[in-house]
Amino acid sequence: MQLYTDAATEPTTDHSAAGLLLINAGQQQQFKQILPDCDNHTAEFLAAIAGFKEILTQFGPAQTVFFYTDSKIVAESVSKGYSKNFNVELQTLLQLQDQCTVAITQWIPESQNRGAHELAQQGLHLTP
Repeated sequence: MQLYTDAATEPTTDHSAAGLLLINAGQQQQFKQILPDCDNHTAEFLAAIAGFKEILTQFGPAQTVFFYTDSKIVAESVSKGYSKNFNVELQTLLQLQDQCTVAITQWIPESQNRGAHELAQQGLHLTP
């Protein structure tokens, strides 16, 4: 299964939203949700967390997940297993990934993450 996540943050208000694109057995599911007000880096971690929670809720832990993010800080933090500024979010994400049979994280350029990006932008317009 493939998971694409992205976050959008309104810079003046820190209003944030997540876009999740999940592809499983050729079926695509799209999700957008409001996140707590935060900076964009935190929102990127929260979007990834939301994506893995969605997978575990819908499909259970016995999954092989290819996780794609255009956030270098998320991808690098997962790779290193360390983040100085986002350690709480990283540890939550790693615990969720550990519940999957295999979780492979890969950074992709924003141009290859348009689906999740558009969903995150739409999420900014949801009302809480």
